[in-house]
Amino acid sequence: MSTAAPRTAGPDHLWSVDEHLDDILTTVRPLEPIELHLLDAQGCVLVEDVTVPVSLPPFDNSSMDGYAVRVADVAGASEEYPAALEVVGDVAAGQADLIHVGPGQAARIMTGAPLPPGAETVVPVEWTDGGLGGGPATGMRARSLAPEGAAGQVRVHRAAPAGAHVRTRGSDVKAGDRALTAGTVLGPPQISLLAAIGRGTVRVRPRPRVVVLSTGSELVQPGEELSPGQIYDSNSFALTAAARDAGAIAYRVGAVTDDAATLRDTIEDQLVRADLMVTTGGVSVGAYDVVKEALSSVADEDEPGSGIDFRRLAMQPGKPQGFGSIGPDHTPLLALPGNPVSSYVSFELFVRPAIRTLMGLTDVHRPRTTATLTADRPLTSPKGRRQFLRGRYADGAVTPVGGAGSHLVAALARANALIVVPEDVEALEPGTTAEVVLLG
Repeated sequence: MSTAAPRTAGPDHLWSVDEHLDDILTTVRPLEPIELHLLDAQGCVLVEDVTVPVSLPPFDNSSMDGYAVRVADVAGASEEYPAALEVVGDVAAGQADLIHVGPGQAARIMTGAPLPPGAETVVPVEWTDGGLGGGPATGMRARSLAPEGAAGQVRVHRAAPAGAHVRTRGSDVKAGDRALTAGTVLGPPQISLLAAIGRGTVRVRPRPRVVVLSTGSELVQPGEELSPGQIYDSNSFALTAAARDAGAIAYRVGAVTDDAATLRDTIEDQLVRADLMVTTGGVSVGAYDVVKEALSSVADEDEPGSGIDFRRLAMQPGKPQGFGSIGPDHTPLLALPGNPVSSYVSFELFVRPAIRTLMGLTDVHRPRTTATLTADRPLTSPKGRRQFLRGRYADGAVTPVGGAGSHLVAALARANALIVVPEDVEALEPGTTAEVVLLG
């Protein structure tokens, strides 16, 4: 949640991209840690180091189906001169009472079973006759023809050094080792490790809950029939997907009509499940830009600093922006422009870092690099504006995709990077070096 109030400035102030982003990241605070069961913690960030309570594996065990033997008893064994050993019993995975392997003896052992006392190594069943008294056995044939628990004799046709096919105690991690460090994002491998060392729960910062809603009476749910003057609502789908990609639990509300009261009621209803709210559309200067009207009355008069500040940024696309907090819990809200490219670029620059900050991550930004610009003509940019153009990055080069229009969704779908044109640059020439924001 946010604990600091966002900055405000005069209505004529033109905010830079860095000023706006800095205001967001200064205001938004990481969510409070909670204890979660392992599967519920997937995608969350650890808030404490995790120490291994028990070594992995906790005991010496076999990595193969075969026979546990003493090294001296199979030294020099070959196809021509096999070592004949007495089979004294079986050792299965999970078995607690272990037989002892003495000189001239062998114990049939299964994968994962503890190495019995006296045994020093394991010979795979494929290196033996499977206890059948004949030639070398092969895999399933040996196991299927040798009855479980049957005693008798096994012939070993190959020598094995000490510790062969044995997973020794603590060979993965030892008791007292640090398994995971605070700040780790828990993915499937990390959850596997936590389970393997016996942790049923873990203390993490939860994934933030992000509510996305779009505004506009012209918007129609995909799958429905369009009437004249209507378009499909793509922004709420794009931003919800982007929020999930950033690590959030995202809820898509969908399109709200251009009515301030309806929008205000919808926002207030959604606050109960939001750590962050994102709106798209209605932040410009048009007659039907209802987000400003609706949010102006959501601010809590008894809570200093609540409310939304609507701003103009020195960037293209995405000049109109809104940021602040609403509701009793000071839930952060970012109001993005309604053009599809403008809203997506704004999300990547401002909303994604806010989500990552709520998660407690230290690296909240998309990676950046430099690339050689490959284009047919110079890329022009308005003076004093930082422009973000869609591009395709590969092998150190970036190529513009589509034009500068903020409605070009098809071009955005082909892009995997944003080409950054600084405020003091009015044209980027082909062959020059450009800064690139990598998307995905």
